[in-house]
Amino acid sequence: MMPGHSGSQSEEGAGLPLRRLLLALGDPILDVAAAPDGLDVQVDNVVIIDPEDRVEAREGDLVLLIGVRGGAARRLVRALAAQGATAVAVKAGGYAPAEETIPPSSEPRRSRSGSDELRTLRAEAQESGVALLAVRPEVRWDQLQSVCQNIVDDARLTTSEDLGEASGDLFSMAQTIAQLTGGLVSIEDSASRVLAYSSGAEVDELRRLSVLGRQGPESYLALLREWGVFTKLRAGEEVVRIEEHPELGIRRRLAVGIHAGRQPLGAIWVQEGSQPLSQHAEEALLGAARTTALQMIRQRTQTSAGLRLREDLLSSLLEGRIDASALADTVEVHTERAALVAAFSLSQPEAEPEGADGERPDRPVRELRRRQLIDLVSVHTAAYRRSSLVTELGGRVYVLLPDLARTPHGDGWRGVEQSVLALTRKTVAAARAALGLRVQAAVGSLVERLRDVPESRGEADRVLDAMGRDLDGDTDWEVATISDVRSRVLISETLAHLRADPSLRDPRVSRLIEYDRAGGADLVHSLLAYLEAFGDARAAAERLHIHPNTLRYRVRRAASVSGIDLSDPGERLFTQLQLLMEQG
Repeated sequence: MMPGHSGSQSEEGAGLPLRRLLLALGDPILDVAAAPDGLDVQVDNVVIIDPEDRVEAREGDLVLLIGVRGGAARRLVRALAAQGATAVAVKAGGYAPAEETIPPSSEPRRSRSGSDELRTLRAEAQESGVALLAVRPEVRWDQLQSVCQNIVDDARLTTSEDLGEASGDLFSMAQTIAQLTGGLVSIEDSASRVLAYSSGAEVDELRRLSVLGRQGPESYLALLREWGVFTKLRAGEEVVRIEEHPELGIRRRLAVGIHAGRQPLGAIWVQEGSQPLSQHAEEALLGAARTTALQMIRQRTQTSAGLRLREDLLSSLLEGRIDASALADTVEVHTERAALVAAFSLSQPEAEPEGADGERPDRPVRELRRRQLIDLVSVHTAAYRRSSLVTELGGRVYVLLPDLARTPHGDGWRGVEQSVLALTRKTVAAARAALGLRVQAAVGSLVERLRDVPESRGEADRVLDAMGRDLDGDTDWEVATISDVRSRVLISETLAHLRADPSLRDPRVSRLIEYDRAGGADLVHSLLAYLEAFGDARAAAERLHIHPNTLRYRVRRAASVSGIDLSDPGERLFTQLQLLMEQG
């Protein structure tokens, strides 16, 4: 039996904020289920408590609560909060038993009763004023206690590896901006040092010297200062235009300052090549500057783990695993204002759907496309709304647009939704034109409070799921809301259910399908067209480009072969569904 109070108490009692502990852990092995006092509460010690032993906690303890469920868990959460515990960690929501291990590739499956239990514990934690953490099923309690206690004892972060990762992100961003603007891009810090640049020929003398020297040559920098370019870049988000100067070897340029509040961080420069810059280059630059600011802050302050925590919190909110207040504690969003979710799914590029050997592109290629999509979505949504949040979850890119307000033109929320749809269509079109990526997107319904965004995300997922199953390749539905395609989504979900359960298939329809495959009589296609035309033989025949009498014969033959009674409306309906399933 484990002791009731395991772990070494810090002699000085100085620990670290819960937020920093989560940052140091890196991977999201602990999900924030409730944070009534925010994430800056102090953790001084990490203890394991088994309810069969004496339950005792001190102020500042992170308590790992093992082997307890239901009402007993609620009582212990309340008691630990009363004793001053900072946070309580549990395995709830259908997670595995304390000592059971699950392969890392396995996804935790939460039962309905387990999800209800986690919601109950979350409510108890909110009322008691203690943070509640949900532990992933594959995590062993003893390992978690050891790792967390070491972090508390060290009370510092080590992020040296993050800097290289951030630099790589900046080069990816530079390449994305180049494709969106049609120019050659360099990203510089506030001292005009080149941090990243895009590939491409047709460089002018200024770009060549800047890239080779990793800093703009002083003679050119003096000219830019003389023209007031740097003053404008430091002043705000205005896109600055620098006209061509052939005598100096300088081609036309656009530039925009990168800022964190009022503090200038650097600038993005776009040099025009032999072709003019794209029509929307300035808008793309504005969004890119706002997105790049986050990456430069990560480089400058070594807080890349903080950005990952924000993404983890957003993912957890979208999955309904945390309270909206936990995200609002880290990001400046209002929990009682309207929000909605847009989702983007990456398909194979049109120009190269498969590799030369007929196989799917290898992992580096897929990873590059995924990173490009994330950057592109981030750029466009940041230009649309500064408070937008982007994360990846399950291979899809999600955008949360919080703090929405009714449009002042009398159309209320409808105007907001139409504006977001326009943004989403523009993003999908840019992915095709600038990156050669085919992307499908869905916009969830607007919800009145931040805590309800899982509903908006769920609607967007339903649309994307239907697109992948039954609307793939239909360019008319590259972007949609559930109200646009509700009937098609419902049919797609019904067909998916039928496909998953062979017992729901009518053997008479299966008999007809096998007969058609063996004899090539085209009875299935003809019968489906007839049913879709509500029994109008002339309309169905016209659609099939055959004579109505030919169609009538095929329908009678289909009924004879299968034994289906086409005079029965129920049999007609189910036959049509199963034939649609066969076509899919």
